Amino acid sequence: MSNAFDLVVIGTGSAATAAATTVRDAGWRVAVIDHRPYGGTCALRGCDPKKVLVGAARTVDRARRMRVDGVTGDARIDWPALMTFKRGFTDPVPEERLALFTSKGITPYRGWAQFTGANALRVGDDELQAQHFLIAAGAEPVRLPIPGAEHLVTSEQFLTLETLPPRIVLVGGGYIAAEMSYIAACAGAKVTILQRADRMLTQFDPEPVGWLMASFRAHGIEVRLGAEVEGIEKNGADFRVSIAKSGRRETIEADLVMHAAGRAPALEPLNPGAANIVMEKGRLKLNEYLQSVSNPSVYAAGDAAQAGPPLTPVSSYDARIVAANLLRGNHRKPNYAGVPSVAFTIPPIAGVGLDEARARAQGLHFRINSRLASEWYTARQQAQPVYGFKVLIEDGSERILGAHLVGPHCDEVINIFALAVRHGLSADALRDTIFSYPTGTSDIGSML
Repeated sequence: MSNAFDLVVIGTGSAATAAATTVRDAGWRVAVIDHRPYGGTCALRGCDPKKVLVGAARTVDRARRMRVDGVTGDARIDWPALMTFKRGFTDPVPEERLALFTSKGITPYRGWAQFTGANALRVGDDELQAQHFLIAAGAEPVRLPIPGAEHLVTSEQFLTLETLPPRIVLVGGGYIAAEMSYIAACAGAKVTILQRADRMLTQFDPEPVGWLMASFRAHGIEVRLGAEVEGIEKNGADFRVSIAKSGRRETIEADLVMHAAGRAPALEPLNPGAANIVMEKGRLKLNEYLQSVSNPSVYAAGDAAQAGPPLTPVSSYDARIVAANLLRGNHRKPNYAGVPSVAFTIPPIAGVGLDEARARAQGLHFRINSRLASEWYTARQQAQPVYGFKVLIEDGSERILGAHLVGPHCDEVINIFALAVRHGLSADALRDTIFSYPTGTSDIGSML
């Protein structure tokens, strides 16, 4: 079998698969490499299994909130049964992905990829030569300079737990901490979040985040802001987490301590220096076409590129950009305007476009429609007190500059605002749209 290819793709997740299949369909010789089961983070270790667990947590949460409003019974999560249900989604993925590659005539390799030259790399005992490479190897948890950091489990490990520990501490306060804390709390664990910053979910506008904090409290999730983790010690089967907060030192006992402090591109094992791939502050240095500035044979997409938001739809979008540039020469540049972001908390929080601080920094003139709307039908029919919106509308043009939502259905409603932001739609255009009723989208007119 020849080890010479037109394109070698490192990774088998959403970006890698989209690019590999597109280029192969154009007749190129393509290989893919992964040292882990084929399928990537989202399908196996991230978005998809997480959403299965979030769905169960939401079901239990809503049943509990509706107890005085007509729903009876003691809804609870059977953790082992839920894990079995989750595996029904994840277990088939590697074989299905391999079957896809095989059916397309894409050559799969299993192992660690290491560059050995500008147009060569090694996988185990195989030496591969290629005209082009795409790095789409995803991300991994950032290294934390904390004594005892080896005791931290990752979100991936959390998603495979056979039993749920009763006391869980999460280090970090972003997407992972917010989402996993609700899953664990709804399943009966006592959850503590240790966030070094002065608020949770710093990627979102602070006002809806502030409204969401009431839900953290209602679920018994303790959030400690301004908490610096100084060390983690194992004490038998338990752990002791030492923190400094407001000049005081405290110790928290836990059965499990989770890394929830962010992820970074998994690039070091690739030996990028051997291929003259320049990196800057741990990131690939790319041009506007997602191509390495120092080795034109190399492109990157998704979390490995970190050119756009670290979201699965962005990974697939990057892959389409790279595939087009490979097949027809560099001509497409990514446009990340209007990419919505969602944290699947209970209720979910979402945002798209500019927040207030960035809009003011750009010198834009706009008005803000913002309120906590707990009395609206959408919130009341779910017995959900956390429901609010903050929409930025430009003076004169009436363009939607940004939208920030928290509450039932906002993980879906934000897509309408994303459409408006990306395509420059006005508030008048949205008001003139007739949405189905009663749905979350039927509230949009009242948000403007």
